[in-house]
Amino acid sequence: MGITKSELFSQKKNSLADMFKVLAHPARLAILQHIIDERACICGDLVVELGLAQATVSQHLKELKNCGLLKGTVEGKSICYCIDPEVWQEFYRAFGQFFNRDVSAGNSDCC
Repeated sequence: MGITKSELFSQKKNSLADMFKVLAHPARLAILQHIIDERACICGDLVVELGLAQATVSQHLKELKNCGLLKGTVEGKSICYCIDPEVWQEFYRAFGQFFNRDVSAGNSDCC
């Protein structure tokens, strides 16, 4: 894989790219959607819910925790996960700023 040369871009652009990357896998989206749909922290077995191997689910949970979207607390032998509302709002604001631009004002003859 080639070098990304991320140092050429601002911290804001690199941060936004990292946010997009963490959400760029359907399993991670499914995990987040499941937690949102449950309207509570999940302590249950996501393996059954998602139909993926335990190692795969664990890796995706790790990525979501590393970016801060998920918080985890140990309860007995299991870890309960919930969405961190502050980080969720950071993602929401960053994506909103990126997508809230008028792209229709350009040259209509170009494409």
